Amino acid sequence: MKHHQVIIVGGGPAGSACAQKLVRAGIDCLVLDKEKYPRQKICAGWITPRVFADIGIKPGDYPHDLTEFPRLKIYLNGFPIVRPGKQYAIRRIEFDHWLLKRSQVEIITHDVKRIWPTDQGYCIDGLFTAEFVVGAGGTHCPVYHTFFNAGNARNGARIVALEEEYLANWSDPSCRLWFFENKLPGYTWYVPKKNGYLNIGVGGNAAALQLRGDSIQDQWDYLIQKLQGSGLIQGRSFNPRGYIYHLRGTDQTIYRDNLYLVGDSAGLATLDMGEGIGPAIRSGILAAEAILHNKPYSPSNIPRYSLLPPALRWLVS
Repeated sequence: MKHHQVIIVGGGPAGSACAQKLVRAGIDCLVLDKEKYPRQKICAGWITPRVFADIGIKPGDYPHDLTEFPRLKIYLNGFPIVRPGKQYAIRRIEFDHWLLKRSQVEIITHDVKRIWPTDQGYCIDGLFTAEFVVGAGGTHCPVYHTFFNAGNARNGARIVALEEEYLANWSDPSCRLWFFENKLPGYTWYVPKKNGYLNIGVGGNAAALQLRGDSIQDQWDYLIQKLQGSGLIQGRSFNPRGYIYHLRGTDQTIYRDNLYLVGDSAGLATLDMGEGIGPAIRSGILAAEAILHNKPYSPSNIPRYSLLPPALRWLVS
């Protein structure tokens, strides 16, 4: 059984950002992930300029395909708004693998089942021990479910989503976001990417959908009909993938006894856009700094909103 100073459970953006900070500081760090990278992860892949600032590169230095949107076409219950300002989209299969490789951390493919306290810190499956453990395994992270499930870690809205990414050879390069259409408590999206890839999807508040007898599948069907009717998509039989995550809550407990939750494990997606990549990276960096400098770790320095100015935040409150 090998001992490490820090074990990070999950090698996505949150885990990679945490690992890079720790490795560069000379910390003995290990990442455990149940999947082997590069791995496909269906995601709109939308990232803000702040993400590049946090990982310390300029957008032009990113080595893979990067789609740049000089403006977003946003529709609020049918009312069109053009939001200027550069935003970006990546493919997660490329971005996540690049981040993890860039961290230069040791990686072991392992599906974590059990974690328990020991005199040295924590033991994972009787195979690994560490003084600190960082939960970066997303919504189903075993660190969260073992140590934080009964607490106050995720108290934000639970979001259910369906989406699909495929080669579409799209002709319209505009990124479109539809909020509250068809009475959806959330929004739908059309995100074209480099080399002909297209990501379309729908996400909404699970409790609100259930309350009125609606379903995310019905909302997906509505989106497909809408996109087909407008000529944005055509000639395809869809098989979307579903997932759940949590929006940012209040007074969240995401640290205890040398255990840290980061990214979707902590439920940190932004309140307006449900953006997860930016908060994941930011939280990974903050957790690493807390470990390195023995200082408090909390979500207070992680942005709660991605795009909406203060005057419009009542729309999602």
